[in-house]
Amino acid sequence: MKPTVVGMAVGAVLAFAALIFGFWGFLLTFVLVLCGAVVGRVIEGKLDLRGVLDALSGRRSSS
Repeated sequence: MKPTVVGMAVGAVLAFAALIFGFWGFLLTFVLVLCGAVVGRVIEGKLDLRGVLDALSGRRSSS
């Protein structure tokens, strides 16, 4: 799927959540969409969690 289509779909979901559930529903939906995106990137192999954790802890990457 093209990134533009995915972005439009995510925007529509967030707009729907904001209209129906208000600010806190929007915020919860946003956090869950973000978590789903991170999990999807890890499963696809496009995100190395070990590298992210090393960067957050201040360690340098060996690669």
